[in-house]
Order: sequence, then structure tokens, then C-alpha cells
Amino acid sequence: MKAKLGHHPDYVFLFCVALLTLFGLLILSSASSDIGKIKFNDTYYYLKHQVFYGLSLGIVGFLLTSRMYYRRFEKLALPFLFLSILALVAVFTPLGYSFKGASRWLDLGPFSIQPAEILKLTFIIYLALWLSNKKISRQTSFLEGYLPFLFICGLIAFLVLIQPATTTVVIIMASGLVVYFVSGARLSYIVGTILLGILVLALVIYFTPYRFERIKAFIYPEKVNVEVGGYHLNQALMAIGAGGPWGVGFGKSTTKFKYLPEPIGDSIFAVIAEEFGFFGALILLGIFITMILRGFLIAKNSRDQFGKLIAVGLTSVLAIQTFIHIGAISGLIPLTGVPLPFISYGGTSLAVFLTLAGVIVNISKYT
Repeated sequence: MKAKLGHHPDYVFLFCVALLTLFGLLILSSASSDIGKIKFNDTYYYLKHQVFYGLSLGIVGFLLTSRMYYRRFEKLALPFLFLSILALVAVFTPLGYSFKGASRWLDLGPFSIQPAEILKLTFIIYLALWLSNKKISRQTSFLEGYLPFLFICGLIAFLVLIQPATTTVVIIMASGLVVYFVSGARLSYIVGTILLGILVLALVIYFTPYRFERIKAFIYPEKVNVEVGGYHLNQALMAIGAGGPWGVGFGKSTTKFKYLPEPIGDSIFAVIAEEFGFFGALILLGIFITMILRGFLIAKNSRDQFGKLIAVGLTSVLAIQTFIHIGAISGLIPLTGVPLPFISYGGTSLAVFLTLAGVIVNISKYT
């Protein structure tokens, strides 16, 4: 009966997702060609890896979540969150492995996953269910609402911070706070959470030298040694500037291999700006903005609180992560490492964002 009430999905949102995914594969083939040739003697090594481990799983996730009535997630929300938290703990066991000092991955034989990426989906769905409970006023109750909210946020933030993955914490917590606000939480709870979050983040940054150096490089770029704190940002800005209005042409970036750190991941927007220019980057930004606005519109038109909170939370994840990636690599905010949704290399990230998009598409069918 409920399935018959559905209609066609939001085609604008769907088109933006497809366009970004295809463009991501296109730009990855360019950004990764030199690195793949040098490291693996295969120009398309990273592209094939992204298709096999990211796109294929992402399509499966998208098809499942876009076709399964979203209210069925009510029974799955708690088990999924519990498994996600277990996976966060497991990265510090023999099942996990470290890379460049970070313990963020689980080794599952033929492929690896990042549990923190999956949490962007499972945490929002659980939070939407928790806050849409009509029997308990968790938006206004301090003991039954605000304290449990702080506890679950604190637990997740701690487990992700010690990986360490500071930016991921910011994305998840900020998106969760948006859901909490939209659900009708007291303004004093929202303000208190923001202030507490800023204090914790400031302490984490102050007591970790590499994070502190990034802040110093952002505030005092002329006083920081380029070779220490400002090299990455300096090279990114040079790449963006080299693109001019129209770009140097697809595949013709000169900074992506020798000079620009992480050209297939954290810095991929700089490669896009160099090869496609200001107007190309502007068009890409326009597609992201259109998708995000449609996501919030889907949330506004949702027929129930559960669907509304899921849509607004997942759209917030997309919006915040997109802003952080582009803002950081453009010098608008302190430099940090975070993939550009649907674009950057990373199988788990692509699979999660496609699955996330499937959930939003599903909700759009029942607005």
C-alpha cells in the first residue's frame, strides 16, 4: 500500500548525482595517470580501482536504498550504527592498518574500508529516528534528549579523532547538529553544543603540532615557512591560478604529479580548476549547489519527520564536505584533507555517497 503512494524520483537531484559521478571518473583518469604509470606501470590503475571497488559497490548501494521504502530504515538504524561504532574500534585491532600515521582503515582482504565514511550515513539515519520519536520530547528534554545527544556525539567524535580524522568529525558533528536544530531543539542546546565543540576542537588543534601549523599557515601565510606549513596550499593556489578563465586543457595539468600533493584526493579541485579553468570550476560548483538545494527541497516536502530529518542530515553532509574541500584548497579556510564528494579517489567515499544519494532519491519519491 505504501509503495503505491510513491511517484517518480527527483530527476534534477538524480541528474546532478549522475553528472558528478561521471565527471569524477573523467577527472580522476587525468589526475591519476602519471602517478599510476610511475607506481604501477598502468596509467588507468586508480581509475580501474575506483570503478571496481567504489562505483560498482556504490551502484549496488544506490539501487538498494533508492528502491527500498525509507521507513524500513527505522528497524535497521540502531544495528547499523552499532556495527559502525564497532568498525571504528576495530581499526585499532589487527584488522586495521595504518597509512602515514593514520589508523582509519579496515583490511578486508581484497579491499579496505573506512568506517568513519560509513558513519556519515548510519549516524544521520539513527539520529533522525531518535529525534522523530513522538513519545519522548528529546528536542526539549535535558535528561532524555540533550545529555544522550551529547553522549553519542562525544563517543563518536572521540573514536574518530584518535584515528586521527579531525575534518571527518567536523562534518559528522555539524551535520548531526543541523538535524538536531531542524527537529526543533532548544536554541540554548544548539548554542551550547557549538561552543563546546569549538572549545574541544581548539584544544585538539593546540595540542597537536601538525594541526596547529595548518592554522598558523592560514592566519599568517607570509610568516610560515612554505616548505613546512604552507607548501600544499601554495601549490594548490598556483594550480588554480594557472588555469585562468578557460583552463589549460583536459589532461594537461603540469602540477598534478611533480608539485601538487594528493592530486587524486584532497587536492583534486585544484586539478579541475587548472585543467578546466575558472568557468569550468564554476559550472562544477553550480552542479553541487543545485544538488544541495534540491536535497533541502526534498527534505522540506517530506511527508513525515523521519524522512525530513534524514534528507536534511544527508544533504548537510554533502554540503559541508563540499564546502570544506573547495574552501580549504582555495585558501578560504585552513587547509585540511577531505575528499570531494563523487569526485575524489576513494572507494569507500564514492560507495557511501552514492548510497547516501539513493536514500535521498527514495525520500523524494514519497514527498
